[in-house]
Amino acid sequence: MKKIIYTDGACSGNPGTGGWGGVILEDTNSPICLNGGEENTTNNRMELTAAINCIKVFKSKENIEIYTDSKYLKDGIEKWINNWKKNNWKTASKKSVKNKDLWIELDDIIQKHEINWNWVKGHANNKYNELADSLARKYIEEHN
Repeated sequence: MKKIIYTDGACSGNPGTGGWGGVILEDTNSPICLNGGEENTTNNRMELTAAINCIKVFKSKENIEIYTDSKYLKDGIEKWINNWKKNNWKTASKKSVKNKDLWIELDDIIQKHEINWNWVKGHANNKYNELADSLARKYIEEHN
């Protein structure tokens, strides 16, 4: 059965206190909700961290649908990462890839899964995207 994940990241200041949230839907009635965060981070780092932590829940190979409102995350993993790796983690303009550590970790953990990446519009009344966002913001509120 396909696993469904909704992820989101948020930051109070950019950089600032950041939070990430994830909602995992399996064949049970209640979603699995995860969240966490860091001090002195960025929104993009939290978007990547949300995806990494949610995927890590699955120890064996799974078919996963990930929904994110981050075009940075979706485009990075689908369009940019292969060229970054070919170019020794440099962008097309020869600059070092930002958040390289997280991109490497994400690239590593997705290898054992079948993953489909989907973009959803943020703050558009998507129940589970809103829940992921509230989980990310909850961390910020508790640690700011």
